[in-house]
Amino acid sequence: MTAGMKIAVLGATGMVGSRLITEARARGHRVLALSRKPGSDDPRVTPVAVDVTDADAVREALCGAHGTVDAAVLAVRTHPADQEFLVGATRTVLDAAAESGSRVLVVGGAGALRSPGDPGLLVADNPTYVPAAWRPVAAAGVAQLRACQDHALRDWVYLSPPAVLEPGERTGRCRRGTDTLLTAADGRSWISAEDLAVAVIDELETPGPDHHITVVHDDRPS
Repeated sequence: MTAGMKIAVLGATGMVGSRLITEARARGHRVLALSRKPGSDDPRVTPVAVDVTDADAVREALCGAHGTVDAAVLAVRTHPADQEFLVGATRTVLDAAAESGSRVLVVGGAGALRSPGDPGLLVADNPTYVPAAWRPVAAAGVAQLRACQDHALRDWVYLSPPAVLEPGERTGRCRRGTDTLLTAADGRSWISAEDLAVAVIDELETPGPDHHITVVHDDRPS
């Protein structure tokens, strides 16, 4: 995929979704901003009111009145964690993409990654990275990845952020990995939402071979 794609962002008003739209637009892509209460003044962003649990509405958004999208990015989260909702929404998007022929990128959770130095231990089960209070969130992310792996659609990628994802600045400095948690040179496992958006659009523009990937802020000397 190259510049000029049509990208649907589900969860468009959230921390990650809103930054994805900004990044995609800056690179010349057209965007369908899907959420329950969308809004945009950008002529190249089309707001579409969609409940991600409504299979017919999601299908219409991906291949209906607005034309078929090249890629769909699922960037929804619930607080508190709602595993049933998250898995259901993921399956709904995968089902719709299987009909539309669109690629799917799921912005998931770090809990689905393997622990550094201990590949048999998921981050979700590692108290070094996931305190007890956050285990339901991590477990929901693991279940979401399993939903992708069990689906008949094969054109998907699950992007796990590092342990800490927060608003910040766009540096464009990201290091990519596969299914093991990455840490920066200073030992932290983190990235800004802005740089995560960079990684997402990079992956859509130049797809890699892996179904499960992760990124981290790259603070190594240039």
